[in-house]
Amino acid sequence: MPKTTSPAPTPDLESGADAAVGAQTGATGAEASAGSEAGAGPEANASDQPKRNRRGRPGYDRETLINKATEVFVARGYDGTSMDTVARELGITKSAIYHHVKSKEELLHLAINRGISALDSAVEDERQRTGLTALERLRAAVHASVVILIEYHHSVTLLLRVRGNSDVEREALEQRRMIDDKIRVLVKEAIAEGGLRSDFTPGLITRLLFGMVNSITEWYRPGYPVDPETIADAVTSMAFNGLEA
Repeated sequence: MPKTTSPAPTPDLESGADAAVGAQTGATGAEASAGSEAGAGPEANASDQPKRNRRGRPGYDRETLINKATEVFVARGYDGTSMDTVARELGITKSAIYHHVKSKEELLHLAINRGISALDSAVEDERQRTGLTALERLRAAVHASVVILIEYHHSVTLLLRVRGNSDVEREALEQRRMIDDKIRVLVKEAIAEGGLRSDFTPGLITRLLFGMVNSITEWYRPGYPVDPETIADAVTSMAFNGLEA
């Protein structure tokens, strides 16, 4: 805004509210009008004037936007949710969303990727540990998967609901298969070492293990009165008690 010796106009309450999702409501107006107070002359020092707070629509930074959009996709279903719906549920405009993402599919990719990246990293970390038997590494990988699923509950729930209807969904399904393959390799190694019973195939054991893990998305909700580590301990114990040789 160019400088002027006359009092500056009151800031437009809606000005720039849609320009960026990250604009915070009630942010300090450091550049607010430096106009004179009632009775003060034009020569009054602007630094002596009270600063005004800008007001605008509620905003979200990129991470919060992804979190909120993921919740909307889970609650309403991705295919049945338009960007208009996402904007309405978040209380912002579509232009505010498009400040951070180019399309609904990109938003889906970001929403899913948070959970699947964490799952893959957790499984890979446990798979690569040294000084442990294959069974111990497998148990640790399942335990870690439960904790990640709870931490990224909405993201993993969304991942488990995709059906391959777009490039983004097909990519997510391929990433799921890669994680399954890593677990299947651990199962094979555990059977070969004599840690797991051999009358079940590695593929069946893998499906049974992750069938139990993934079922948590159906009943777990934030605020559940049992902490994630205890849930992971319970799942691991129940799953392996009937599988160990």
